[in-house]
Amino acid sequence: MPSAAERTRTLVQSTCSAALLVPGLDVIPPDLLVPDSRSIGPDGDLFLRFPADSPVVRAATHAQGDELTAVLEITDVAPVSVPHRIRGRARIAGWLTRVPGLAEPGRMMLRLEVGEAAIDDLWGAEDIEPEALRDADADPLVSHEAELLQHLHAAHSEQMETLSTLLGERTADTRSARRTAAVPVALDRFGLRVRFVEDGGGCFDARFEFPDPVRDVGELRRAMYTLFEAASC
Repeated sequence: MPSAAERTRTLVQSTCSAALLVPGLDVIPPDLLVPDSRSIGPDGDLFLRFPADSPVVRAATHAQGDELTAVLEITDVAPVSVPHRIRGRARIAGWLTRVPGLAEPGRMMLRLEVGEAAIDDLWGAEDIEPEALRDADADPLVSHEAELLQHLHAAHSEQMETLSTLLGERTADTRSARRTAAVPVALDRFGLRVRFVEDGGGCFDARFEFPDPVRDVGELRRAMYTLFEAASC
């Protein structure tokens, strides 16, 4: 399974919504707190790009040294329609400074030196050390996950339903409750998480691990073929 640091780094490098919370700026419109882009540097610092005239940039400009604290909050929402759609949240707190050398026309880069981080997602809630976040790798499927899940849901719904045959005793326990959908809710290099939605509004998740971690979409296709083949036997 991916570590908490890997999951957090994956969220940072994903397209999930994020907002930078800065003391004193809690009354401004939320959209002004959303960075244009975000990334993690080799030392583990977060680099956040904002319009040069944004309140966040002004606050960082007027701050002295590393006195300005800030928290980046990331919310991960499943890219398919499913009950309980929020998959997780991550918080990365630290000290905010301006990086003039990385400025672009009309834009300014800010650095968030990480002091602490935490994630609460489908795997559970964990704290992450800054060094672990620095050294972690994002999941190789992060830039394709949303598109892949939407494709599985739209084009392979019948095959998704067959995965219930791999649940063993759990299938028998829930046979009296007719399942109406098997929705792919999360995907990473280690496996696929499916949310089984039942009549009456109930649902539960099941995790299907790949035989080996995949490194790209090509290997993922082969892993999914193997998974569907096992479900059809």
